[in-house]
Amino acid sequence: MVNVLVVADEVASYLQERTLRDLSPGLVLAAGDLPWDYLEWIASSVDAPMVFVPGNHDPEIADAKRGRSGMWTRDGMPCEAPRPHGVLNADQQVIEAAGLRIAGLGGCVKYRPGPHQYTQRQYQRRASRLLRRARSGRPVDVLLTHAPPLGLGDGEDGPHVGIEALHRVIERLEPTWHLHGHIHPYGQTMPDRHVGPTTIRNVIPWKVLDVTPKVSRVAANTA
Repeated sequence: MVNVLVVADEVASYLQERTLRDLSPGLVLAAGDLPWDYLEWIASSVDAPMVFVPGNHDPEIADAKRGRSGMWTRDGMPCEAPRPHGVLNADQQVIEAAGLRIAGLGGCVKYRPGPHQYTQRQYQRRASRLLRRARSGRPVDVLLTHAPPLGLGDGEDGPHVGIEALHRVIERLEPTWHLHGHIHPYGQTMPDRHVGPTTIRNVIPWKVLDVTPKVSRVAANTA
């Protein structure tokens, strides 16, 4: 079982360094729209890996590549590592961290010009790319996105419409948890939603949960 801290959208003033030490998470997940300095501070304050997906208010992420020597390059020229430093970008990727397998899809449905915003048709292609990358390997434990699925905890206004393609992703990957931000609770209780074996949770501003890797559960059942 992995103790997971999840953050999104709102900087929590009461999430101080002492609180992070007391929580002692084995993994930190970030669902977007947080200042990169804040993410880098969390990453440097915990002894655990940190994985994120960008939100629609995040800056564009530099398209840099890391060579075998560890050097980062952009257009063939040396450059700094992409920010946020010390944080793994899971957008359209499947990342293994702290014994968990995390699939990620960043951004939201397009409502104005800017980075990390896509039409529903573009999300269909992005979801297909993620599913191809998740096809090989062990089951996915967490689906980490910025926006929720269409009709499952999203909003009625244009900026907060959910992602239609996430229904297919949840159906195919059957993650234990689907964690997202984007829909601000404004003091209201945001109930969990359930699709088959998947629990969908709005994590703004931060949540702590225990996640048991699916592989561990399978091994225990066959022992």
